[in-house]
Amino acid sequence: MEDPAEGAAEDPASMRRGSAGLSGGHGGDKVQRSSAGWEAARPQEAKASGRDGAALPAGISRQASETPPGHMGVYPTDLTLQLLAVRRKSGLPDPDLQQALRGRLRLLENDSWEVARALGELSARLLSIHSDQERIVVTFKTFEEIWKFSTYHALGFTHHCLENLLVNQAFWLLSLDEDEEAAIQVRVDEEALKLTHESLLIQEGAFFVLCADHHVRAMTVPWGAGRGPLRRASGGPQGEAAPAVDSSAHRLSTSSREGAAVATPETLIPFHQWALRVPWDPFNESTDGPGTPDIQLMATGLASAVADYQGSGPEEMTFQSGDLIEILGAQVPSLPWFLGQHVSSGQVGFVQTSLVSVQGHESELENVIFLNEEERSFFSKEGCFSEEDARQLLRRVSGTDIYTAYSLDKLEEAETELQEEQEMPLPGLHPELCETLQKVKNVLEQCKSCHGSPEEPVSWGLHAVSSGVSSPGAEEPSCCLDAEGDWADPEALHPLLLLLDTPGYKACFRGLYDLSLSGLSAMFCGFADEDQLAGRLAEARGVAKRTSLPMALARLCFVLGRLCVRKLKLSQARVYFEEALGALKGHFGDLFLVVALYANLATIHLKQKNREKCGQVVPKASALLLGTPGHVCSTEGEAELLRLALRSAIVGRSPQAEARACFLLAKHHVHLKQPEEALPFLERLLLLHKAVGSPQASWPADCYLLLADIYSRKCLPHLALSCVRVSSLQTRGSLARSLRSVDLVLRSAPRPHRTPSQVAPYLRQARAALAPGTGQALRGPLCASLAQLHSQHGRHGTAISFMTQAVEASAKTSGRLVVDYVVALAWLHVLHGQSPVALDILQSVLDAAVASVDQEGVITNMTAVALKRTGRTRVAAEHYYRALHIARDLGQLQNQAVVLANFGALCLQASARRLAQHYLLEAVKLFSRLPSRECGRGFTQVLLQLGHLYTRRALTHQGKCYYEWAFLVAVETDHLESQLRAVQQLCHFYSTVQPSEAQCVVYHEFQLSLARRVADKVLEGQLLETISQLYLSLGTERAYRSALDYTKRSLGIFIDLQKKDKEAYAWLQAGKIYYILQQNELVDLYIQVAQNAALYTGDPNLGLELFEAAGDIFFNGAWERKKAVSFYRDRALPLAVTTGNQEAELRLCNKLVALLEELETPQEGLEFAHMALALSITLGDQLNERVAYHRLAALHHRLGQGELAEHFYLKALSLCSSPLEFDEETLYYVKVYLALGDIIFYDLKDPFDAAGYYQLALAAAVDLGNKKAQMKIYTRLATIYHNFLLDREKSLFFYQKARTFASELNIRRVNLAPQRCWGRAPWLVPGHPS
Repeated sequence: MEDPAEGAAEDPASMRRGSAGLSGGHGGDKVQRSSAGWEAARPQEAKASGRDGAALPAGISRQASETPPGHMGVYPTDLTLQLLAVRRKSGLPDPDLQQALRGRLRLLENDSWEVARALGELSARLLSIHSDQERIVVTFKTFEEIWKFSTYHALGFTHHCLENLLVNQAFWLLSLDEDEEAAIQVRVDEEALKLTHESLLIQEGAFFVLCADHHVRAMTVPWGAGRGPLRRASGGPQGEAAPAVDSSAHRLSTSSREGAAVATPETLIPFHQWALRVPWDPFNESTDGPGTPDIQLMATGLASAVADYQGSGPEEMTFQSGDLIEILGAQVPSLPWFLGQHVSSGQVGFVQTSLVSVQGHESELENVIFLNEEERSFFSKEGCFSEEDARQLLRRVSGTDIYTAYSLDKLEEAETELQEEQEMPLPGLHPELCETLQKVKNVLEQCKSCHGSPEEPVSWGLHAVSSGVSSPGAEEPSCCLDAEGDWADPEALHPLLLLLDTPGYKACFRGLYDLSLSGLSAMFCGFADEDQLAGRLAEARGVAKRTSLPMALARLCFVLGRLCVRKLKLSQARVYFEEALGALKGHFGDLFLVVALYANLATIHLKQKNREKCGQVVPKASALLLGTPGHVCSTEGEAELLRLALRSAIVGRSPQAEARACFLLAKHHVHLKQPEEALPFLERLLLLHKAVGSPQASWPADCYLLLADIYSRKCLPHLALSCVRVSSLQTRGSLARSLRSVDLVLRSAPRPHRTPSQVAPYLRQARAALAPGTGQALRGPLCASLAQLHSQHGRHGTAISFMTQAVEASAKTSGRLVVDYVVALAWLHVLHGQSPVALDILQSVLDAAVASVDQEGVITNMTAVALKRTGRTRVAAEHYYRALHIARDLGQLQNQAVVLANFGALCLQASARRLAQHYLLEAVKLFSRLPSRECGRGFTQVLLQLGHLYTRRALTHQGKCYYEWAFLVAVETDHLESQLRAVQQLCHFYSTVQPSEAQCVVYHEFQLSLARRVADKVLEGQLLETISQLYLSLGTERAYRSALDYTKRSLGIFIDLQKKDKEAYAWLQAGKIYYILQQNELVDLYIQVAQNAALYTGDPNLGLELFEAAGDIFFNGAWERKKAVSFYRDRALPLAVTTGNQEAELRLCNKLVALLEELETPQEGLEFAHMALALSITLGDQLNERVAYHRLAALHHRLGQGELAEHFYLKALSLCSSPLEFDEETLYYVKVYLALGDIIFYDLKDPFDAAGYYQLALAAAVDLGNKKAQMKIYTRLATIYHNFLLDREKSLFFYQKARTFASELNIRRVNLAPQRCWGRAPWLVPGHPS
């Protein structure tokens, strides 16, 4: 069956602008129901059952085809959601927005729990996210899942659910004139939807199709799976299910069978599949009429009889062919009866639908859904928003703390602003600021002129009471009898019977007909229990029967029947109801009573499964329920009757009747406080309206809000927010509807400590809905709420604009409210870095003398904050002192604590740390006496300031205690921002102030969890990097593996964020850890990927840094150090030369010299040593120049070039500072002169010059006091003077000195000609030719 609502799956916002095309997608313009995969078909003969185990209804045939194994066909196993980002105004795809969408999906691809949760609310199961294709793949396991998802998608909820997930908070703050924001559209493939829908139906068992002969039949296999003959599906009780809609459907001829086999039947939509499954079928198959190819319309007005009819009872109308009959209420084409009134005779009774010709059908869906104004206003009454509700809501959004509580100054913000003002003094106020100041003064003057006059309550243009309005007709009965009276006396009961015998309906009867029988307690007072009441009513029934009061008898029998139903005495109740109908004798004066009687009697017949009676009563009861406007719900079984009527409407192909049944079912369940049961009917009603309803209708917006309320109570926040969004896009929102939307968003938003920015569009709608002269008192609170919202998200400039409007709008209202808004405006200027403007505004308030005492305290404290930020410390201290006295006089502990904390911040700014410590400690004492929930944020800030103060004073233990105290308070209040600040301070403390690797890891881990909660991916990546470094510093294999895990997690985030530099370093860090773990096969791989990522950016500086860092891995390692040469020489050094980075070039040359020297290739190192020397001279870096000379000397020494080595050593020594300041410098002299002596003595064979260098080395060693070096040098000198210079006196002197130091150093023997030197100086060997 082609569902009229199937084509209405577009985004509501896009319906106003036309459908947008999808490039690269595979969906059409119409998005139909979503579908899912299936695993395997169930056996061909399966019992059809619904969610409640319901059997197939009558009138629906159970037929299936014989299907050979393996011929079930191939069905898709999953569903692709194609995401498209468009501009809301134009509706066209935007490449930039699509790129942003792809980036956001990339972030969610590896961390998809949030997407899975949102899709779970849509009854879909997430399989994967493909960010490069902007696709999300989902699957379904049950028919109910795909039914719900297809409904949500058709209503547009998938668009807005994913929109809420993918856009940031700033998106919602865009004002109406900036309405080029993005909108997310979701497209799916219609064919995949259909196939997967059918596959899930097959798994569930039998399903329903609309055949070519316009009959609905049940099947257990897909059409076309096998072309065998149709047969009944087994598994159902015999006689309870008819094979087809009409009685002859199961006796098809051969030709008709062949014709039916040719035409492919159409699978019914999920809602119809569910609705057609009823627990028990009360009808025989002969009661069903033939199928019709046309859509059936409901009718009102007049109808003409096409045949004669003699009523079989007093309740049925007798008429002749051609008679005119007025339809009472509405005629439902899918039902066999309707209630009418004969135009000529005035008789009211049931009329068979098939015997009349309707003169006028209703084409407007709203006219048949709602038959009177009471029904039309049902949804708006359910969401009634009173003035008190609005006041409390806006008080919550606008935030009253700033008006009543002192503002706590933030030290870091004040210091920043003070530095800016000192660097760039404000020459004068901007013209716009002057205009704002003048507006404030004008408003204050106007407020001052009416100050002291009594304030009259101003109406906001909303309802005076809350949504719990009393229902119409809840009047007290005009008669009340006591239980002790004589109920058998007709005279005593005369007032009651006279009232109950009223021919028509009275408002006081509503309580008797209502399901709760609320009128019994008022009309019959003083009864101990219902048994006593039933006995008395039975006596009154006898009196009414004897005195021939038919209406009283009928009403008393009805009440007695209802009491019996409550006692589960169904047979006795049935007798009472039948007696009541007999007493009426076809009189329809009290139509509500007739509806209640038929509904209750039909319910009993259904419960007793009396098929014959059901065939007589249920159709008439259904006609009354669907056709009577505003009837009273009198039985819980009414839902079952309406479900049967709904089934008839579906089979009869009447969308109007289906919509009417859905509305009544939803209304019934809402009345019974069963909102979850009402959900499918509300959703279907909205789909039908979307397909054939009027776009100008206003009730769908209220219906969406009712849905949002139900979803919110079911803890489905994404669906609730989507409902509110769709409601706002339906029609221009009213004031009450917009405020209710704000309330629903606040209830559904995930972050309780911060007003979600999603409320901004609805606050703007509420402001736009204020008509001139109506609800103007609400403009100020609305603007103040918008100002507070923008301020919370850091948009102080926009907040100032809204708060200025709030000040102007409140000029004619309460004087206190004006002062509150002006003070809030001043504070926004302070936050915006415009403290001089704030001072002028606050001074204007004080000059006007319109502030109360507590407001003066707030103003004085705020003035001090502004003065402090402008550097006027002394005046600020005076204002703080005055504010403190006001708070003490009023007994405001929190305000006292705040002003003391501000005093402490002022003292810190003045560098009076001890005084600051005193005031902060006093503030902590007061804060600790207050509930943490009320002052948690301020308390945390003061504790952190105190911890910072103690840390700067080197009192680390106290500082740590206050940091941890602040952290505990923030955790207790569950305030994420405060927790982040506290844990960041603790991380800094344990990493730099009092290093503790274990504590540092713990707090960084907690900070990581907070970053995930606030969805800050950048912070999360940085923390993962830091934690990886912390584990790496522990130096154990387990720590290395933990570091590797965190590095890889950070790598995933950097890839998602498209931060190629961070990504490259993460790859390199992973390679470094693999190198430490000696997994050499992965080291080169990770380093290569890191290089590719760096080269992808095209930044040579990044490549230079990365290549050098890659070389450092091997240079600082213990194996494969030779690999560092290629990174330094072949990759990093050319980039350094290309970019002109001489510092990096010098650093690389030094590393290459050291590395090549160690690798026994000094000749290669000479080139880089000379380059390092030249660069050092160019840069004027004396230290590196000395290092270069030293390394050149060492290299030439190793190459046997003694003269050059001597030259470069002397150059190095010439660059040393004089006089020597540090022991390290003296030690360097010792080593170099000793090396020079060895070169001259052993390599150049000059003992005399060598003795000179040794003596210089000895002088430095003596100055240093290094005994070992002295012993070594004395030994060399003794050798030279003994063997070569032939000075025995000096030789003996040096030898004795060497022996003395050897004794002190416990060295037994001193050799004057060490054997180790002979290899370097062969001429020392005895007998060597000279």
